[in-house]
Amino acid sequence: MSKIINFIKNISPFNSRTDMPKFLYVIKVIIIFYAFKFMSELAGEAIAIGVHFACGKNPLQGDMFDADTITLITYFGYAFMIGIVFLLWKLFQKKNISELGVTKNFGTYFIGMAVGAVLVMACVIPVVLTGAIQFNGVFSNINLGMVFLMIPAFILQGAMEEVLCRGVVQQLLARNASVPVAVGVSALLFTVVHVQNMDTSDIAITSVAIINLVLISLIFSILTLRFRSLWAACGFHSVWNYILFNILGLNLSGKDEIVAAVFDMKSAGSNVINGGAYGIEASIVTTAVLAAALGLCIVLYRKYAVKKQN
Repeated sequence: MSKIINFIKNISPFNSRTDMPKFLYVIKVIIIFYAFKFMSELAGEAIAIGVHFACGKNPLQGDMFDADTITLITYFGYAFMIGIVFLLWKLFQKKNISELGVTKNFGTYFIGMAVGAVLVMACVIPVVLTGAIQFNGVFSNINLGMVFLMIPAFILQGAMEEVLCRGVVQQLLARNASVPVAVGVSALLFTVVHVQNMDTSDIAITSVAIINLVLISLIFSILTLRFRSLWAACGFHSVWNYILFNILGLNLSGKDEIVAAVFDMKSAGSNVINGGAYGIEASIVTTAVLAAALGLCIVLYRKYAVKKQN
């Protein structure tokens, strides 16, 4: 019985124990990931419901805000969710926020933004040129208010995912297992979370989407390792999502209910060139672009590591 109790204590997400076999510690970190994710999402839902009631609405009876307002409440709620993760990190992992990857090196956020903007356009433009995505010009009635409000919204959304994957998971495993394990498990969890919301009816598109999720996750991880912080990965992640969704008006990870966008662009049919309903993130063009970018990141990171050693 004592062995069972000790085992449960070891893998509990509510302590900072590390004195266990590496395989068991990996399991513990995966549990921590889902525990932190669940608790932050639960708190986020509570806030969203509370805002409704505070404004005289009763969501339990279907009395809710319009779609745009709900979207803003959801996305801005990520700020509260990130705060919950920070709190859990300090309470149960007994570590500073800087050890999560939130350092003072904020300038690298803009490097990530630049990289993300270049890569997302490098993925989209060739597909448009093939005709697999139709460009119909600029929307006649652009909701500029929503377009601008979605900037901080996606800053928070991208940061939330990075805090969990490249923060909680990668930082814990890099310290107490190994960097390859940390990067691999982070990529696995990032992919699994996104696959859960994916229409898997088309095997080809699903397979390409999974490959691309792994590739972009690896890029996020290398950026985090190179700059020793989450900022570059956060900048890349947020600008990628924002440009796809609110500038180009394309599907984002299967989400096709565009809130507000500048350009009117639509996939022509469903194939592995445009990624079908999942969007450009399930395109083989994106695979090629991300694979090339990952290769370049690896080369540059190795040069940086060698230079640092010397």
